Amino acid sequence: MMLAGKRPNNLGVREGKLAACPSSPNCVSSQSSDAVHQIAPLNFTSTPEAAIANLKTIIQSLPRTKIITETQDYLYAEFQSALLGFVDDVEFYADRNTNVVHVRSASRLGQSDLGVNRQRIETIRAKLN
Repeated sequence: MMLAGKRPNNLGVREGKLAACPSSPNCVSSQSSDAVHQIAPLNFTSTPEAAIANLKTIIQSLPRTKIITETQDYLYAEFQSALLGFVDDVEFYADRNTNVVHVRSASRLGQSDLGVNRQRIETIRAKLN
């Protein structure tokens, strides 16, 4: 995997927050406040555990995905591009207080992602609903 890059060391949930997006446009986060990176969180009406389980099923149905970390309220997966093997890091954090799943999807390398990260989250959102 030439273009995989290194797995970031800033992933995970800290005090209810996923890592901030870098300044490059190849990242979306439901906890970001600027227009370039902002994306709506995913809503759930079940338990956080069930929401995470649903997401896991959806992710495993998509091509070139690998679940890296899974807890009761957090899921982290790697998505690999078909052509060059670029890896994107995608995280989901189910907040039981607000009944939303916060999402962060970021490319490891490069600048522009041509909207791939945003499109991926919207695809997952559509499958969830």
